[in-house]
Amino acid sequence: MRVSRLAATLSGSEIIRIGNEVSERVRQGEAICNLTIGDFDSRLYPIPDGLRDGIVAAYEGGHTNYPPAAGTADLRQAVSEFLQVRLGLNYAPADEIMIAGGSRPLIMSAYEAVVDPGDRVVFPVPSWNNNHYCHLTGAQPVLVPTTPENQFMPSAADLAPHLAGASLLALCSPLNPTGTVFTKEGLAEICDLVLAENQRRGPDEKPLYLLYDQIYWLLTFGQTEHYDPVSLRPALREYTIYIDGLSKCFAATGVRVGYAFGPKQVIERMKALLGHYGAWAPKAEQVAAGKFLPQAAAVDAYLTQLKTRLQASLDAAYRGLLALRDQGYPVDAVAPAGAIYLTAKIDVLGRTTPGGQALATGLDIATYLIAEAQLAVVPFSAFGAPGTSPWFRFSVGAEPTEAIQAALPRLQAALDKLG
Repeated sequence: MRVSRLAATLSGSEIIRIGNEVSERVRQGEAICNLTIGDFDSRLYPIPDGLRDGIVAAYEGGHTNYPPAAGTADLRQAVSEFLQVRLGLNYAPADEIMIAGGSRPLIMSAYEAVVDPGDRVVFPVPSWNNNHYCHLTGAQPVLVPTTPENQFMPSAADLAPHLAGASLLALCSPLNPTGTVFTKEGLAEICDLVLAENQRRGPDEKPLYLLYDQIYWLLTFGQTEHYDPVSLRPALREYTIYIDGLSKCFAATGVRVGYAFGPKQVIERMKALLGHYGAWAPKAEQVAAGKFLPQAAAVDAYLTQLKTRLQASLDAAYRGLLALRDQGYPVDAVAPAGAIYLTAKIDVLGRTTPGGQALATGLDIATYLIAEAQLAVVPFSAFGAPGTSPWFRFSVGAEPTEAIQAALPRLQAALDKLG
């Protein structure tokens, strides 16, 4: 039986594949420290009480029918006010903000709204899922390698050679998978490139749009600050499509409330596309979110405790890896700045397992660590980097700090076994 060319050529998620292997081992009784999926264990990180109670009350109140296709008016108003208060951004709730069932359908509809088959889409690697969105829309992906020296964030110099003629530049900060962020100066330089490229184009040419995924922006640590394009360069307002939502900052990945905001003409097309998908956030969750977001004290209290606990886990992994590095092991890490991710280096490529297998790729290393260290992590090859990259994502939301600390001696023992 034949299927479409799109379906036949779509590659699966390496993250899900690794996660499935971990799940099977856990089912068979193994205790594995699972740092693969960008999710939260709800027993460790429950959603805010006010949001949970609001969802229950909304269901009890009968909010079980279709929501408005663009999102409830109350939630769009709440998002508009939240952006104004928190970021100083002014977006009209009626036609510049839309709600969807998480950020994925928003990203997909943004791609479909501004990218035609064959158009060039520029994005850094590692980054999450842009290669798949390009495949789904028939776009030509332009992968821009980044370096650990710049915390795996793209610089203006990295991107500049690739923007001429492109339709979309896809950026994310804090970045999945690295947990690193743009500096103010670094992002401003990129913004200037986008403005210059659009000024160069004629009135009949499609502009270069900027897709800015800031789903993790409320999860930054220490003195780290979040910056966004329109705040730095207001002239980018007509070109920038923001992706945001409740999923990560409120440990609410299953609540499925995401929102996008940007130029009216793009948001209206995204609404039309999602109207055909039906990828709406459930109405009860929208009602509850619309009531919770304006509760500034409750929001701040929740974010404070969430960030404190996440940072403790990230710091435990970071300090543990640096301790191993200082003992001479071929590992390293980048200081965590945001999100729920740590960038870790485990450079044992070319080494041999006790069973005689040469570790030729990051995936080989990840598979070995699951078996020998009961530690599951994701290689950067899952995010567009070369298969031989020795860098990995540690995602800490689904494990307690104690489990992460306990996994480090097992990692050391597994490294000791390599030939």
